[in-house]
Amino acid sequence: MGAGIGRKAAKKPCPPPYSGQNPVYKHRPAATIEARVNKTLLYVTTQDWVFIGNRLPMARAARDAGFDVHVATHVQDRGDAIQAEGFTLHPIPFRRGLSPLAILSTILALRRIKRDVKPDLVHHVGLQICVPGGLSSLGMTTPQINAMTGLGHTFTADTISARVLRVVISCVLRFLFNRDNSITLVQNPDDRCVLENAGIGARRIALIPGSGVDTDRLQPMPEPGGPITVGFAGRLLAEKGIRALVEAHRLLRARGVDVNLLIAGDPDPRNPASVSLDEAQAWNDEPGIEWLGHIDDISSLWKRAHIAALPSHREGLPISLLEAAACGKPMIATDAPGCREIVIDRQTGLLVPIEDPNALADAIAELIASKGLRERYGTAARRLVVEKMSAKAIGAQTVALYEKALTRPR
Repeated sequence: MGAGIGRKAAKKPCPPPYSGQNPVYKHRPAATIEARVNKTLLYVTTQDWVFIGNRLPMARAARDAGFDVHVATHVQDRGDAIQAEGFTLHPIPFRRGLSPLAILSTILALRRIKRDVKPDLVHHVGLQICVPGGLSSLGMTTPQINAMTGLGHTFTADTISARVLRVVISCVLRFLFNRDNSITLVQNPDDRCVLENAGIGARRIALIPGSGVDTDRLQPMPEPGGPITVGFAGRLLAEKGIRALVEAHRLLRARGVDVNLLIAGDPDPRNPASVSLDEAQAWNDEPGIEWLGHIDDISSLWKRAHIAALPSHREGLPISLLEAAACGKPMIATDAPGCREIVIDRQTGLLVPIEDPNALADAIAELIASKGLRERYGTAARRLVVEKMSAKAIGAQTVALYEKALTRPR
């Protein structure tokens, strides 16, 4: 059946991690991009909060470049925020999982919207929407960007069901992403390599590092007083490394180290890798741990934290670390795809092996012991984000990609 995503034997070696020294995506200067007042751009995301949290900088850049921006998403409580930006909102049904009826209802809703809106360009966001979004576009010639913002649980798990599903999805992606009107967008070189090895044509893949972070709103923060505090922001999934982080905290406490841990994020009951609500609540009973649940203002977390940690198994390019870097925080992450694009080892932070609580504890202890090291890494992290991964930089690259998609022959 051909090479599948996630297979151990790769057709070609993956590239080394991004060093932060050279741009990973060349684009035209923003000044050369013509305003496209009459061009309609349709974003498709799973949830309204996903769009607000991850796609807003790109959408604003497109709007400012003259696009009429529409957003198709499942609306929970951020619909007003989307419309306040001047975007046209189209609610769609969406439910995670493999229910054929749920997937079909999403496909049919998207097909109706695409026929009614007649967009000049469609931007699907995330694997869970790229597949039904691509299927809803069959028979249409509209250019589309299929953004793979991370390969998700299916490609990080090693269960039999996950391996089978990887093969199936590989076949579907080859069919959808190799079409003449499709450009696949990835956030790191490892994901590009995986997709190429799965049979996606290299000329159909573009790389832009992340979704952009508002470096004007998020500014460097002074260190708080009191014991050194480590901050984590993300869904409470095993593959995010949250259990390894909690265990590292316990190891440090057992060594007599006075350290605190702030955990921002909620369990995801629909994800098989999620921690339970009872487990998350029990963390509050442990010395030095505070589970905050979901927080609306991420800056409130980084005001209280000295260090940002995300020991994830795999990411696209994690927004939580981008935000921490914008706030001038030194970072600790795993030497994994996506994480090592922002945590440059011994430059912006420290990298540790996946699921290694002892190494994680040692890295935290190293930063606890040196304020100078924390300041140096935090300053370098802020500089990297401002220069390469800010909302302005990513917005310009994204609009240039839209221009390419609209002008390429089909």
